[in-house]
Amino acid sequence: MNDERGGREVAILTRLSDAGSVSVAELAEQLGVSVVTVRADLKSLEEQGMLVRTRGGAKPLAYKTIFQRERVNVDQKRRIATEAAKLVADNDTVLIEAGTTAAMIVRFLTGRRGVQIVTNSTLVFNNARFNPALNIILTGGVFRRESESLVGPTAERAVREFNTRIAFLGTDGFSPERGLTTGFVEGAQVAALMHERAEETWLVADSSKFGQAGFVSFLPLAAITGIITDAGLSAEAVEALSEHTQVRVV
Repeated sequence: MNDERGGREVAILTRLSDAGSVSVAELAEQLGVSVVTVRADLKSLEEQGMLVRTRGGAKPLAYKTIFQRERVNVDQKRRIATEAAKLVADNDTVLIEAGTTAAMIVRFLTGRRGVQIVTNSTLVFNNARFNPALNIILTGGVFRRESESLVGPTAERAVREFNTRIAFLGTDGFSPERGLTTGFVEGAQVAALMHERAEETWLVADSSKFGQAGFVSFLPLAAITGIITDAGLSAEAVEALSEHTQVRVV
């Protein structure tokens, strides 16, 4: 793929995330290309599993793309990530699992030196790649577009090679009854391994995830060091969670 086409595809996905659907005619006008070129781009993106073509345009897949999820509860996620970054010191060792909130943490590590980060998240890599003070290790593995993550046996073997002081995990839902949950078995396995390889584990999740349950439960709340979440959580929810682990509300 050439740079020009790659740029158009990013622009199309961004527009799709913002608007919920796109039309060939509108994209052609916005991008300054022919409708034939736009149709070819949409075909390519559909073949990559990024969208579904419709008559005269395209719509998102049934699941929310990572690009859509990045635009939800942005202020809350930023506060959570800022608080999580405070837990990271110079020359620290960190595991970061896939997730939009977890991926933001590295943005707030400016000024840290010698931090070693192991991650299965390409979002973490994209956010950290321009900070020369951070040493980034990608696990490798099978790429999942819907979560921008690397999973499977290769990722799991890589995680087992490291011992870190702290791990940050994301989740599709959490509750006292079901613990930490996610929608994919492979992602659950990597997250559970990261917990095993770290001295302390923090869940970073905005309050909208409370009470939600993904397909797989992978850690009980009592197994983790704590939760960093936002003030949208009710006092009753904070109290219920605090019976199992510490809770930091930002």
